[in-house]
Amino acid sequence: MSFASVFPLDPITALLLAALTIILLVYFNTESTSCGIVNFPPGPAPLPVIGNLHILDLKKPHKSLMELSEKYGTVYSIKLGPTRIVVLTGYETVKDALINHSDAFGERARIPIFEAIMEGYGLIFGHGESWKHMRRFTLATLRDFGMGRKTIEDKIIEETDFLIKVFDSYKGQPFNPTCTMNCAVANIICFITLGDRFDYEHEGFVQLVKRVNESIKLSGSPLVQLYNAFPFLGFLPGAHKTIFYNERMITAFLNSCFKENSQKLDENDLRSFIDVFLFRQQQESDNPNSYFHENNLLYTTSNLFSAGMETTSTTLRWGMLLMMKYPEIQKKVYEEIINVIGSERPPRAGDQKNLPYTNAVIHEIQRFADIVPLSIPHATTVDLNFKGYFIPKETQVIPLLSSVLYDKTQWEKPNEFNPSHFLNAEGKFVMRDAFIPFSMGRRSCAGETLAKMELFLFFTVLIQKFKFQVPPNISELQLESGVGFTSFPKYQNVCAVRR
Repeated sequence: MSFASVFPLDPITALLLAALTIILLVYFNTESTSCGIVNFPPGPAPLPVIGNLHILDLKKPHKSLMELSEKYGTVYSIKLGPTRIVVLTGYETVKDALINHSDAFGERARIPIFEAIMEGYGLIFGHGESWKHMRRFTLATLRDFGMGRKTIEDKIIEETDFLIKVFDSYKGQPFNPTCTMNCAVANIICFITLGDRFDYEHEGFVQLVKRVNESIKLSGSPLVQLYNAFPFLGFLPGAHKTIFYNERMITAFLNSCFKENSQKLDENDLRSFIDVFLFRQQQESDNPNSYFHENNLLYTTSNLFSAGMETTSTTLRWGMLLMMKYPEIQKKVYEEIINVIGSERPPRAGDQKNLPYTNAVIHEIQRFADIVPLSIPHATTVDLNFKGYFIPKETQVIPLLSSVLYDKTQWEKPNEFNPSHFLNAEGKFVMRDAFIPFSMGRRSCAGETLAKMELFLFFTVLIQKFKFQVPPNISELQLESGVGFTSFPKYQNVCAVRR
């Protein structure tokens, strides 16, 4: 049965449809391409409409991009739908872009799913002057509330007590620690942003954590990537609808917190990030151009919560999985902790310098796990020549973090879990230049200092108190990642046996 027999068309309508089809094909095949741009980075030839989507593994796009770099070099281009994107790979190239050309590569790309939600506000996906003000304010306020200092250290150690009790309750039997770890890490962010922690059974808090976790996973799914390529198809059902729904629920929860904080606001006793923001908002109430408005409050807080919870929690879950996979490494970590700290006293941040092997293992977990392989896409702020190529202003750029953390020129055994990457011949810890899980430059993670302290204290106390073992029904533990914006362990159950 032909299309015409189902939908009979008069000659004029048929001609108009044919013309429209040709126009769309030409538009999608030329929009944002190198056509007319001299010396634009090379890349695979795109197909009409879909660009290079057909050659990418949309479940693990970073792997496809790594393979393409072997053919096209460390600076190349791809086309996702109508959008041309420049990909940067390898330590030297990524560092050159984000450090030596930090201003030129310093804008955030306009990703449709995040633009639809945040409209350019907030910390992670903010743009221009609004982003500059929010980042400067956030960094200053985080420092004021003790990021990297004893205040936060004490809160993390306090939270480990609650975490240990939950792990103890499973009595060495297999369980999925995802929600518990998310809640524990989220509570540190809650202390900073809201001024308090939540019980792991608090319904609103647990739902918030689950929705954030689900949205981060879905934002890296193939369907959402297709939405980002063709946002005009947003009316169709798909994972983007779930993300939008989750965002409405997260917004409702945070708005209730804002209202409560606003009612109790005391300028002489500012207890949280929200309090400081609200006070600043009052101070600038007469300024119509102030950046301290409701949207920036909502999305900056949401960004802190999402980024601060997910990446740290996921890294810790990779840590448990890797310790189960490599019991001999876990044993060495435990023995070092016992020799330096003992079995009773909780670890402190100051212990890190005396635990070189443990420190090396934590850093190797971060490198190997490759939590945010694609980074978050940047955009150029000016026309520029880079590495012999011309890149126009407002070009979307992916600094592929995976290609740095697995760079063969920087790591002796990049595809293996190898703590020796961070140890010298004398067994002392050494930092590596290519260790950039938090990215680098102007858009690097604002909470890096906090995340490092959390990773050390949570991981060390867990190994101090528990021996992590492979569940009895698993013959061989696979180190596979699931599909999502972040790289999380596909296998999620652990056995935590009390020492």
